[in-house]
Amino acid sequence: MKYAGRLAAVAVVGALSLAACGTDNNSAGSDATASAGASSAAGNDNGLSGTINAAGSSAQANAIDQWKKDFQSKNPGASLNYQPSGSGAGVQAFIQGTVAFAGSDSALKDDKGEPAQADARCKTGKAINIPMVTGPIAVVYNLPGVDGLQLSPKTLGGIFSSKITKWDDAAIKADNPQAKLPSTPIQAFHRADESGTSDNFTKFLKATAEWPYEPAKAWPAEAKGQGAKGSDGIASSVKGAEGSISYVEMSFADNSQLQKAKVANGAGEFVELNSDSAAKTIETAEVKGTGNDLKLGIDYATKTAGAYPIVLVTYEITCEKGLPADQSKLVKAFLTYTASDEGQAALKDLGYAPLSGDLLTKVRTAVEAIS
Repeated sequence: MKYAGRLAAVAVVGALSLAACGTDNNSAGSDATASAGASSAAGNDNGLSGTINAAGSSAQANAIDQWKKDFQSKNPGASLNYQPSGSGAGVQAFIQGTVAFAGSDSALKDDKGEPAQADARCKTGKAINIPMVTGPIAVVYNLPGVDGLQLSPKTLGGIFSSKITKWDDAAIKADNPQAKLPSTPIQAFHRADESGTSDNFTKFLKATAEWPYEPAKAWPAEAKGQGAKGSDGIASSVKGAEGSISYVEMSFADNSQLQKAKVANGAGEFVELNSDSAAKTIETAEVKGTGNDLKLGIDYATKTAGAYPIVLVTYEITCEKGLPADQSKLVKAFLTYTASDEGQAALKDLGYAPLSGDLLTKVRTAVEAIS
Protein backbone atom coordinates (compact mmCIF):
# COMPACT_ATOMS: atom_id res chain seq x y z
CA MET A 1 0.00 0.00 0.00
CA LYS A 2 1.27 3.47 -0.92
CA TYR A 3 1.17 4.80 2.62
CA ALA A 4 1.98 1.56 4.38
CA GLY A 5 4.99 3.03 6.15
CA ARG A 6 3.08 6.04 7.31
CA LEU A 7 0.04 4.08 8.36
CA ALA A 8 2.28 1.77 10.33
CA ALA A 9 3.36 4.83 12.24
CA VAL A 10 -0.30 5.70 12.70
CA ALA A 11 -0.89 2.29 14.21
CA VAL A 12 1.88 3.00 16.70
CA VAL A 13 0.34 6.29 17.77
CA GLY A 14 -3.25 5.19 17.32
CA ALA A 15 -3.61 4.84 21.06
CA LEU A 16 -2.98 8.52 21.61
CA SER A 17 -5.84 10.05 23.53
CA LEU A 18 -6.70 13.65 24.07
CA ALA A 19 -8.09 15.00 27.29
CA ALA A 20 -11.15 17.21 27.53
CA CYS A 21 -11.07 20.32 25.35
CA GLY A 22 -10.19 23.61 27.04
CA THR A 23 -13.11 25.95 27.51
CA ASP A 24 -13.17 29.68 26.98
CA ASN A 25 -12.14 29.99 30.64
CA ASN A 26 -8.87 28.16 30.06
CA SER A 27 -5.91 30.37 29.32
CA ALA A 28 -4.01 29.85 26.08
CA GLY A 29 -1.05 31.26 27.96
CA SER A 30 -0.87 28.39 30.43
CA ASP A 31 2.27 26.24 30.67
CA ALA A 32 2.87 24.59 27.29
CA THR A 33 5.44 22.11 28.49
CA ALA A 34 4.94 18.38 27.92
CA SER A 35 6.48 15.20 29.23
CA ALA A 36 6.95 12.25 26.90
CA GLY A 37 8.30 9.80 29.46
CA ALA A 38 7.23 6.18 29.65
CA SER A 39 3.85 5.53 31.20
CA SER A 40 2.70 2.52 33.11
CA ALA A 41 -0.96 3.13 32.32
CA ALA A 42 -2.74 0.09 30.94
CA GLY A 43 -3.05 0.21 27.18
CA ASN A 44 -0.39 2.89 26.77
CA ASP A 45 1.62 0.71 24.40
CA ASN A 46 3.48 3.54 22.66
CA GLY A 47 4.83 5.06 25.87
CA LEU A 48 3.46 8.55 25.13
CA SER A 49 2.59 10.72 28.10
CA GLY A 50 2.31 14.37 28.94
CA THR A 51 0.19 17.34 27.94
CA ILE A 52 0.42 19.87 25.14
CA ASN A 53 -1.62 23.04 24.80
CA ALA A 54 -3.06 24.33 21.54
CA ALA A 55 -5.47 27.11 20.62
CA GLY A 56 -7.15 28.80 17.71
CA SER A 57 -9.84 28.07 15.16
CA SER A 58 -13.29 27.34 16.51
CA ALA A 59 -14.12 26.00 13.03
CA GLN A 60 -12.21 22.81 13.80
CA ALA A 61 -13.49 22.47 17.37
CA ASN A 62 -15.95 19.72 16.43
CA ALA A 63 -13.18 17.79 14.69
CA ILE A 64 -10.90 18.11 17.70
CA ASP A 65 -13.70 16.96 19.99
CA GLN A 66 -14.31 13.88 17.86
CA TRP A 67 -10.64 12.95 17.69
CA LYS A 68 -10.37 13.27 21.45
CA LYS A 69 -13.51 11.26 22.08
CA ASP A 70 -12.24 8.44 19.86
CA PHE A 71 -8.91 8.10 21.63
CA GLN A 72 -9.04 9.50 25.16
CA SER A 73 -9.81 6.14 26.74
CA LYS A 74 -6.95 4.37 24.95
CA ASN A 75 -4.02 6.34 26.32
CA PRO A 76 -4.79 8.46 29.36
CA GLY A 77 -1.11 9.29 29.70
CA ALA A 78 -1.14 11.77 26.79
CA SER A 79 -3.47 14.72 26.47
CA LEU A 80 -4.19 17.86 24.48
CA ASN A 81 -5.83 20.99 25.84
CA TYR A 82 -7.34 22.88 22.89
CA GLN A 83 -8.87 26.32 23.41
CA PRO A 84 -11.16 27.39 20.51
CA SER A 85 -10.26 31.05 21.01
CA GLY A 86 -10.37 32.03 17.33
CA SER A 87 -7.72 31.90 14.62
CA GLY A 88 -6.17 35.29 15.38
CA ALA A 89 -5.77 34.52 19.08
CA GLY A 90 -4.36 31.07 18.29
CA VAL A 91 -1.69 32.42 15.95
CA GLN A 92 -0.61 35.01 18.51
CA ALA A 93 -0.46 32.36 21.24
CA PHE A 94 1.80 30.24 19.01
CA ILE A 95 4.06 33.18 18.20
CA GLN A 96 4.34 33.95 21.91
CA GLY A 97 5.32 30.35 22.61
CA THR A 98 2.42 29.53 24.91
CA VAL A 99 0.96 26.75 22.73
CA ALA A 100 2.61 23.91 20.82
CA PHE A 101 0.49 24.47 17.73
CA ALA A 102 -2.21 26.84 16.54
CA GLY A 103 -5.32 26.10 14.54
CA SER A 104 -5.98 28.84 11.98
CA ASP A 105 -8.51 29.12 9.17
CA SER A 106 -5.98 31.10 7.17
CA ALA A 107 -2.26 30.60 6.73
CA LEU A 108 0.28 32.87 8.41
CA LYS A 109 -0.07 36.30 6.82
CA ASP A 110 2.92 37.92 5.12
CA ASP A 111 1.45 41.43 5.33
CA LYS A 112 1.30 41.16 9.12
CA GLY A 113 4.80 39.73 9.46
CA GLU A 114 3.43 36.53 10.97
CA PRO A 115 5.75 34.08 9.15
CA ALA A 116 8.89 35.85 10.43
CA GLN A 117 7.49 36.09 13.95
CA ALA A 118 6.54 32.41 13.94
CA ASP A 119 9.94 31.41 12.57
CA ALA A 120 11.58 33.36 15.39
CA ARG A 121 9.54 31.39 17.90
CA CYS A 122 10.74 28.12 16.33
CA LYS A 123 14.38 29.28 16.75
CA THR A 124 16.20 26.34 15.09
CA GLY A 125 13.62 25.74 12.36
CA LYS A 126 10.70 27.36 10.59
CA ALA A 127 6.96 27.45 11.15
CA ILE A 128 4.84 25.54 8.67
CA ASN A 129 1.17 25.70 7.69
CA ILE A 130 -0.30 22.18 7.51
CA PRO A 131 -3.87 22.00 6.12
CA MET A 132 -5.77 19.43 8.16
CA VAL A 133 -9.49 20.20 8.27
CA THR A 134 -11.60 21.31 5.31
CA GLY A 135 -14.54 23.26 6.69
CA PRO A 136 -17.11 24.29 4.11
CA ILE A 137 -18.70 27.61 5.03
CA ALA A 138 -22.48 27.49 5.00
CA VAL A 139 -24.64 30.52 4.37
CA VAL A 140 -27.29 29.92 7.03
CA TYR A 141 -30.61 31.67 7.37
CA ASN A 142 -33.79 31.61 9.43
CA LEU A 143 -36.76 32.23 7.19
CA PRO A 144 -39.70 29.91 7.92
CA GLY A 145 -41.53 28.75 4.79
CA VAL A 146 -38.60 29.48 2.46
CA ASP A 147 -36.65 26.33 1.73
CA GLY A 148 -33.89 25.90 -0.84
CA LEU A 149 -32.97 29.59 -0.88
CA GLN A 150 -30.55 30.47 -3.69
CA LEU A 151 -28.08 33.32 -3.43
CA SER A 152 -25.57 34.64 -5.94
CA PRO A 153 -22.27 36.17 -4.75
CA LYS A 154 -23.44 39.63 -5.79
CA THR A 155 -26.60 39.28 -3.71
CA LEU A 156 -24.61 38.03 -0.73
CA GLY A 157 -22.31 41.02 -1.04
CA GLY A 158 -25.33 43.34 -0.97
CA ILE A 159 -26.79 41.63 2.09
CA PHE A 160 -23.59 41.63 4.13
CA SER A 161 -22.69 45.21 3.18
CA SER A 162 -26.12 46.27 4.47
CA LYS A 163 -27.28 47.45 1.05
CA ILE A 164 -30.00 44.79 0.82
CA THR A 165 -32.15 45.05 3.92
CA LYS A 166 -35.38 43.10 3.26
CA TRP A 167 -35.99 39.54 2.17
CA ASP A 168 -38.26 40.54 -0.74
CA ASP A 169 -35.56 42.72 -2.31
CA ALA A 170 -35.46 42.53 -6.11
CA ALA A 171 -31.99 40.95 -6.11
CA ILE A 172 -33.11 38.07 -3.87
CA LYS A 173 -36.25 37.65 -5.98
CA ALA A 174 -34.11 37.39 -9.11
CA ASP A 175 -32.12 34.55 -7.53
CA ASN A 176 -35.33 32.84 -6.41
CA PRO A 177 -38.03 33.45 -9.06
CA GLN A 178 -40.30 30.69 -7.73
CA ALA A 179 -40.06 31.51 -4.04
CA LYS A 180 -42.57 33.45 -1.95
CA LEU A 181 -40.36 35.88 -0.09
CA PRO A 182 -41.65 37.89 2.89
CA SER A 183 -40.89 41.56 3.47
CA THR A 184 -39.18 40.62 6.74
CA PRO A 185 -36.17 42.81 7.62
CA ILE A 186 -32.82 41.03 7.22
CA GLN A 187 -30.66 40.62 10.31
CA ALA A 188 -27.13 39.89 9.05
CA PHE A 189 -24.84 38.41 11.70
CA HIS A 190 -21.04 38.32 11.44
CA ARG A 191 -18.23 37.12 13.70
CA ALA A 192 -17.49 39.65 16.43
CA ASP A 193 -14.07 38.13 17.15
CA GLU A 194 -11.15 37.88 14.73
CA SER A 195 -11.87 34.80 12.70
CA GLY A 196 -10.40 32.84 9.84
CA THR A 197 -13.99 32.13 8.85
CA SER A 198 -14.57 35.84 8.30
CA ASP A 199 -11.25 36.04 6.44
CA ASN A 200 -12.25 33.28 4.04
CA PHE A 201 -15.83 34.50 3.64
CA THR A 202 -14.66 38.02 2.77
CA LYS A 203 -12.04 36.59 0.41
CA PHE A 204 -14.91 34.87 -1.39
CA LEU A 205 -16.89 38.12 -1.53
CA LYS A 206 -13.84 40.10 -2.73
CA ALA A 207 -13.17 37.58 -5.51
CA THR A 208 -16.75 37.25 -6.71
CA ALA A 209 -19.03 40.04 -5.56
CA GLU A 210 -17.28 43.43 -5.93
CA TRP A 211 -16.88 43.52 -2.14
CA PRO A 212 -15.49 46.99 -1.37
CA TYR A 213 -13.50 45.99 1.73
CA GLU A 214 -10.21 44.17 2.09
CA PRO A 215 -10.50 40.57 3.35
CA ALA A 216 -9.50 40.23 6.99
CA LYS A 217 -10.06 38.19 10.12
CA ALA A 218 -11.80 41.20 11.65
CA TRP A 219 -15.19 42.11 10.16
CA PRO A 220 -15.14 45.57 8.50
CA ALA A 221 -17.02 48.06 10.68
CA GLU A 222 -18.29 49.86 7.57
CA ALA A 223 -20.29 46.78 6.56
CA LYS A 224 -22.32 47.06 9.77
CA GLY A 225 -24.51 44.11 10.79
CA GLN A 226 -24.63 42.37 14.19
CA GLY A 227 -21.71 40.56 15.78
CA ALA A 228 -21.67 37.22 17.59
CA LYS A 229 -18.65 35.53 19.12
CA GLY A 230 -17.41 32.20 17.85
CA SER A 231 -19.00 29.71 15.48
CA ASP A 232 -21.35 28.51 18.20
CA GLY A 233 -22.41 32.10 18.86
CA ILE A 234 -23.26 32.60 15.19
CA ALA A 235 -25.27 29.38 15.05
CA SER A 236 -27.28 30.19 18.17
CA SER A 237 -27.90 33.79 17.03
CA VAL A 238 -29.33 32.71 13.68
CA LYS A 239 -31.39 29.96 15.26
CA GLY A 240 -32.97 32.46 17.65
CA ALA A 241 -33.71 35.30 15.23
CA GLU A 242 -36.31 35.03 12.46
CA GLY A 243 -35.18 36.86 9.33
CA SER A 244 -31.50 36.37 10.12
CA ILE A 245 -28.62 35.25 7.92
CA SER A 246 -24.94 34.55 8.54
CA TYR A 247 -21.96 32.40 7.58
CA VAL A 248 -20.67 29.49 9.65
CA GLU A 249 -18.90 26.16 9.15
CA MET A 250 -21.15 23.39 7.87
CA SER A 251 -20.59 21.29 10.99
CA PHE A 252 -22.11 24.01 13.18
CA ALA A 253 -24.95 24.57 10.73
CA ASP A 254 -25.80 20.87 10.73
CA ASN A 255 -25.50 20.51 14.51
CA SER A 256 -27.94 23.40 14.96
CA GLN A 257 -30.23 22.18 12.15
CA LEU A 258 -30.07 25.52 10.36
CA GLN A 259 -31.31 26.18 6.84
CA LYS A 260 -28.45 26.36 4.32
CA ALA A 261 -28.64 28.39 1.13
CA LYS A 262 -27.46 27.20 -2.27
CA VAL A 263 -24.66 29.47 -3.50
CA ALA A 264 -23.76 30.19 -7.12
CA ASN A 265 -20.24 29.29 -8.22
CA GLY A 266 -18.20 30.97 -10.97
CA ALA A 267 -20.23 29.20 -13.65
CA GLY A 268 -23.49 30.62 -12.24
CA GLU A 269 -24.58 27.20 -10.99
CA PHE A 270 -26.44 27.25 -7.67
CA VAL A 271 -24.84 24.46 -5.66
CA GLU A 272 -26.09 22.75 -2.52
CA LEU A 273 -23.48 22.46 0.21
CA ASN A 274 -22.25 19.01 1.21
CA SER A 275 -18.88 17.37 1.78
CA ASP A 276 -18.57 16.25 -1.85
CA SER A 277 -19.41 19.62 -3.44
CA ALA A 278 -16.94 21.38 -1.12
CA ALA A 279 -14.22 18.82 -1.85
CA LYS A 280 -14.42 19.70 -5.56
CA THR A 281 -13.24 23.22 -4.77
CA ILE A 282 -10.43 22.06 -2.49
CA GLU A 283 -9.20 19.67 -5.20
CA THR A 284 -8.42 22.70 -7.39
CA ALA A 285 -6.46 24.53 -4.66
CA GLU A 286 -2.85 25.41 -5.48
CA VAL A 287 -0.02 24.97 -2.97
CA LYS A 288 1.55 28.43 -2.58
CA GLY A 289 4.07 27.54 0.12
CA THR A 290 7.46 25.90 -0.35
CA GLY A 291 8.84 22.66 1.04
CA ASN A 292 6.63 21.41 3.86
CA ASP A 293 4.84 24.74 4.17
CA LEU A 294 1.50 23.91 2.53
CA LYS A 295 -0.18 27.31 2.32
CA LEU A 296 -2.99 26.99 -0.24
CA GLY A 297 -4.51 29.28 -2.82
CA ILE A 298 -8.27 28.62 -3.16
CA ASP A 299 -10.19 29.57 -6.31
CA TYR A 300 -13.37 31.08 -4.85
CA ALA A 301 -14.64 31.74 -8.38
CA THR A 302 -14.28 28.12 -9.44
CA LYS A 303 -16.23 27.05 -12.50
CA THR A 304 -15.88 23.34 -11.75
CA ALA A 305 -19.26 21.68 -12.22
CA GLY A 306 -20.94 20.91 -8.92
CA ALA A 307 -18.32 22.77 -6.85
CA TYR A 308 -19.52 24.71 -3.82
CA PRO A 309 -17.34 27.83 -3.77
CA ILE A 310 -17.14 28.98 -0.11
CA VAL A 311 -14.66 26.79 1.70
CA LEU A 312 -11.95 27.22 4.27
CA VAL A 313 -9.05 25.06 5.28
CA THR A 314 -7.96 25.00 8.90
CA TYR A 315 -4.19 24.80 9.18
CA GLU A 316 -2.31 23.38 12.11
CA ILE A 317 0.59 25.81 12.48
CA THR A 318 3.64 24.46 14.27
CA CYS A 319 7.42 24.25 14.07
CA GLU A 320 8.90 21.91 11.49
CA LYS A 321 11.89 21.90 13.83
CA GLY A 322 12.47 23.83 17.01
CA LEU A 323 9.81 22.69 19.47
CA PRO A 324 11.13 21.15 22.68
CA ALA A 325 11.59 17.41 22.08
CA ASP A 326 8.79 16.39 24.42
CA GLN A 327 6.31 18.73 22.70
CA SER A 328 7.35 17.82 19.16
CA LYS A 329 6.89 14.12 19.91
CA LEU A 330 3.29 14.61 21.02
CA VAL A 331 2.46 17.13 18.26
CA LYS A 332 3.84 14.77 15.62
CA ALA A 333 1.96 11.80 17.08
CA PHE A 334 -1.34 13.67 17.19
CA LEU A 335 -1.06 15.12 13.68
CA THR A 336 0.01 11.73 12.31
CA TYR A 337 -3.30 10.40 13.54
CA THR A 338 -5.38 13.32 12.27
CA ALA A 339 -3.83 12.90 8.80
CA SER A 340 -4.43 9.14 8.76
CA ASP A 341 -7.20 7.47 6.78
CA GLU A 342 -9.09 6.84 10.01
CA GLY A 343 -8.69 10.38 11.28
CA GLN A 344 -9.82 11.97 8.02
CA ALA A 345 -12.70 9.53 7.54
CA ALA A 346 -14.12 10.62 10.90
CA LEU A 347 -14.58 14.16 9.56
CA LYS A 348 -17.24 13.49 6.95
CA ASP A 349 -19.98 12.68 9.45
CA LEU A 350 -19.16 15.92 11.28
CA GLY A 351 -19.82 18.25 8.36
CA TYR A 352 -16.27 18.55 7.08
CA ALA A 353 -14.69 17.41 3.80
CA PRO A 354 -11.79 14.95 4.24
CA LEU A 355 -8.48 15.64 2.53
CA SER A 356 -7.54 13.35 -0.33
CA GLY A 357 -5.16 12.77 -3.23
CA ASP A 358 -1.88 14.63 -3.67
CA LEU A 359 -2.70 17.16 -0.97
CA LEU A 360 -3.12 14.46 1.66
CA THR A 361 0.18 12.91 0.56
CA LYS A 362 1.93 16.26 1.05
CA VAL A 363 0.28 16.73 4.44
CA ARG A 364 1.59 13.35 5.65
CA THR A 365 5.07 14.18 4.39
CA ALA A 366 5.01 17.51 6.27
CA VAL A 367 3.92 15.83 9.50
CA GLU A 368 6.70 13.25 9.19
CA ALA A 369 9.23 16.11 9.04
CA ILE A 370 8.32 17.45 12.49
CA SER A 371 11.18 16.92 14.92
